[in-house]
Amino acid sequence: MESLTPAEFAPTDTVYLNTAGSGRTPLRTVEALRATAEAMATGGTMGGDYYDVADAARAAYARIVGVDAGRVAVGSTVATHAALVAASLPAGAEVVIADGDFVSLVTPFAVRGDLVVRSVPLERIADAVGPATALVAVSAVQSADGRIAPLDELVAAAAAHGARTLIDGTQAVGWLPFDAGRYDYVVNGAFKWLMCPRGVSFLVVREDTLPPVHAGWASAREPYGDCYGPVRDFAASARRYDESPAYLPYAAAVSSLALVEELGPRAIGAHNAALADRFRAGAAGLGLTAASAPGSAIVSLPGLGKYAEVLAAEGVRAANRANGGLRASFHLYNSAQDVDRLLELLAVHVGS
Repeated sequence: MESLTPAEFAPTDTVYLNTAGSGRTPLRTVEALRATAEAMATGGTMGGDYYDVADAARAAYARIVGVDAGRVAVGSTVATHAALVAASLPAGAEVVIADGDFVSLVTPFAVRGDLVVRSVPLERIADAVGPATALVAVSAVQSADGRIAPLDELVAAAAAHGARTLIDGTQAVGWLPFDAGRYDYVVNGAFKWLMCPRGVSFLVVREDTLPPVHAGWASAREPYGDCYGPVRDFAASARRYDESPAYLPYAAAVSSLALVEELGPRAIGAHNAALADRFRAGAAGLGLTAASAPGSAIVSLPGLGKYAEVLAAEGVRAANRANGGLRASFHLYNSAQDVDRLLELLAVHVGS
């Protein structure tokens, strides 16, 4: 099985299996970065289309996750988006999270100090939602080991008890077909599976119910006409929750998002899952047991994270993650040969 897009990425001797940490940048995106940076030398650091590039990225992301662009805010980090949601909750509200979920999603709720934050096993998160639950926050796919959250059951439980849902799509969007319209809030760091430069993130809202606590001129209906004193007239769309966009990353993000759109998350996901399954089967053949995460593009081998540095020295990039697991993540630029190289090295080092 070849990579889906061999001509879209620079040739490399490294077998890169760490998209769950940070994606590779397509050549078209590198060129967009270069052209934008050169234009900034004479045209200023905001360029000539400061808001246009953010709006183009917003629209592309909205198409990928199946919502209207008016529901999407742009920013730079998942933690900032999650903090907006945390700020909207009244004191004493109950928030249900998954054990070991990613720090950027859950910390904004923990540091409030006046919320009841309950952490439960991922597999039981839908059952943990009850009459007292105001919000359930969970990653669609777990960063540490690739487990996929039971989102259908979670949506049903939240609806039954009047709770809101906050889903972190960072490890899912780009390879796992994802309908953001099902949830009250979706947050997404775009520098992994969407292959955008760091500094690009998205927030999807169902309603304009969040306090715009970090509002600046980008949040105004007319940013250039309402930039002195407090914002008097907020944008009617989710743009009221925008951070002032990082011009260079957003100018390039459009190119990366276009590649995802051209191929489609379903095709990308099928490719990624096939490689992950090949790795699971090969690991089993070596007597190694992967953490259970059926259908995921992320595979973790518990207890083998200590081999990440050894693998890196031989040109294979995987990650040492939670509880010492060796995490390999497979994306559109990976091939069966990449999987086989990893298995070959594991056979040598783990068996020695």
